[in-house]
Amino acid sequence: MNKKPVTLILLFLSLFLVPAGVTGCGQSKDPLSQTGFYFDTVIQITLYDTQDTVVMDGCFALAEKYENLLSATVEGSDVWRINHSGAMPVEVSPDTVSLLLTALHYAELTDGTVDPTILPVSSLWHFGSNDTPRLPGEQDIEEALTHVSWQNVSVNTDRNTVTLSDPQAAIDLGFIAKGYIADRMKEYLLEQGVQSACINLGGNVMLLGAKPDGSAFRVGIQKAFAEDGATEAVIEVQDTSVVTSGIYERYFYEDDILYHHILDTATGYPVDNNLVSVTILCPSSVDADALSTTCYCLGPEKGAALLDSMANTEYLFVMKNGTRQTSAGFPIP
Repeated sequence: MNKKPVTLILLFLSLFLVPAGVTGCGQSKDPLSQTGFYFDTVIQITLYDTQDTVVMDGCFALAEKYENLLSATVEGSDVWRINHSGAMPVEVSPDTVSLLLTALHYAELTDGTVDPTILPVSSLWHFGSNDTPRLPGEQDIEEALTHVSWQNVSVNTDRNTVTLSDPQAAIDLGFIAKGYIADRMKEYLLEQGVQSACINLGGNVMLLGAKPDGSAFRVGIQKAFAEDGATEAVIEVQDTSVVTSGIYERYFYEDDILYHHILDTATGYPVDNNLVSVTILCPSSVDADALSTTCYCLGPEKGAALLDSMANTEYLFVMKNGTRQTSAGFPIP
């Protein structure tokens, strides 16, 4: 077996002069950029119109805060406590309630095609960055599937409590958590007066405004399984989020069969359709995050129908044979 985690979106960033009058901790012509490891991936924050390291520190403080709230693997996090509650109510933060309600919305919208209680199944596959993925036994998958149902989750918004009706159910918010965190970072940066920035949470990209000279950012969408970092497309966008889900992020081969990390909630096995990736553009990163996974699972026909019903949402579907399907407004050159 071999696992190849791949960054889904590459950001092409040129260096720009800091506009006159910007105050901060220096007058470097280069943008202020910092990387770290959170959410099982490398993240990078780049600020173009400030050199204030205190603002940057605030971004990474948010990354740590939300990892300690929303990760299913961090002991003591809200999600960890829900999963180990034995079906008892657990008081959680308003952020956790908000994100969980969004996850349940998409589960209901798709009749469980995406489901935040997939963890009993996904944990069998060991797709985490520190694990070696493996093909689970068929009986293990069948048993785990009996605990997968978004309807097992009850949220009390008055008390900020979450209850799992099945004590063996477990939540994983990985399909939307990075999008939610990117939105919160954007809010924070705007409050600090930042108008030009890039938040890249392991391929989930949120762009604040435009470059300091007013031009758009250039974002490269990685070509599936490309060993050399080749791009499927390079798009010019500003003040939006760009999120891709694909079968080449985490996968392994066994007996010449490719197994990837996007699982079918009906079978417990990887989704098998004609897609290799789905890229979503929309103002809300949590929606882009949820929709990229949701529409991959739905497939190109149902996925496009859902997306075409939504305002301010553009998409790119890439098929296994290399063909593309895009919305009318997707900025393919």
